[in-house]
Amino acid sequence: MQRLKGLAGLRPVQDRIVAITTPPYDVIKPGTELEKLLQGNKDSLYHITLGKDPVVALEDLIASRVLKSDEEPCFYVYEQNYEGKKRVGVLSAAGVSEYAEGKIIRHEKTFDDKVRGRLALREKTGYTFEPVFFLTKAKIRSVLDDITGKITPVYQFYSDFAGHSTLHGVYNRIFRVQENSEEGMLIKKILSSSPLYIADGHHRYHASLLNRQSHCLAYICEAQDATIQAYNRVITGKVSFQKVKDTLDLEKCAGFKTPPKHSFAIYSREGCYLLKAQDVPDDVVGRLDCSILERELYPLLGLSHDLIMDDRHFDYFAESELENMVELVDTGRYDIAVALHPVSSEELIAVADAGINDPDIIMPEKSTYFSPKLLSGIHIYKHIKKLN
Repeated sequence: MQRLKGLAGLRPVQDRIVAITTPPYDVIKPGTELEKLLQGNKDSLYHITLGKDPVVALEDLIASRVLKSDEEPCFYVYEQNYEGKKRVGVLSAAGVSEYAEGKIIRHEKTFDDKVRGRLALREKTGYTFEPVFFLTKAKIRSVLDDITGKITPVYQFYSDFAGHSTLHGVYNRIFRVQENSEEGMLIKKILSSSPLYIADGHHRYHASLLNRQSHCLAYICEAQDATIQAYNRVITGKVSFQKVKDTLDLEKCAGFKTPPKHSFAIYSREGCYLLKAQDVPDDVVGRLDCSILERELYPLLGLSHDLIMDDRHFDYFAESELENMVELVDTGRYDIAVALHPVSSEELIAVADAGINDPDIIMPEKSTYFSPKLLSGIHIYKHIKKLN
């Protein structure tokens, strides 16, 4: 049984939510126009999550009444409208437990060194600022839709990042539901009946474990409502693509776009090609397209697994950023761009389930890109540590 409860802590005053909310800290790349935009906004959560003095930044936002205290435990139904689509989930506090208990199920490995900054921030402030994105098999969507259809949102706004984020222009509606209300008790009952699958934010959850928190800040939606984009890549091999392309069974194609499953679209300065997988095994990890690509193409380019996070050889882009990838190849920064077919939520859950009894079964790095991302700053959770 999952331990779920409402959130208590801090949240923006109504007219400042556009100013304070940001994309997740790990997609704000240093030196980018997005970072410059957030740095120039004194009310942005950026000054807490990535700033030099987060404690002072938090105190300033409270003192200037940009943030207000909200100690009544509540769920926050969070609806995002984008590109003619809608995703609705709920922000809550999810019980923190070891993976072996089977209440929280992961599909990636986590590393202590990657969460040092997040741990330090939580220790200094006593708050959690960004949610872990969870999927559930529980049927919660109709309940959430009913809530959004009958109560007034506490926030409704378009995100404004001057076009420098995929979250720019998303229309958000947030509905506050008291934990002890009829709707709140129903949310708790339904979501407590099923384990939670980490979709995005494995290291945020890992920080909650290491911080010995009783609960973590969570966003939960039905698995079928999650949009997963392919995590495409630009590549410069130790061996150039031009030297090996004649050994590959390539099919010339007209444009660089997302390919069919078990195929790869390749863009080089000589043109666009389609490369079909040679072998698709039955195991849940080996049959993923990112696994096939690593087995069948990387060795020909002289690339080993230990280089996949080396930006001299790889960089990664969501499905919506194909034009940026083409430009990086055209300017000579990378040799080729490779587009993959996206992983399905069913494939993700299959890998996660297989990994419950065998922690070595995980998805490869950069397998999934959940879109849209979640805004940070809708609620700032006052977490509690477990008693020893």
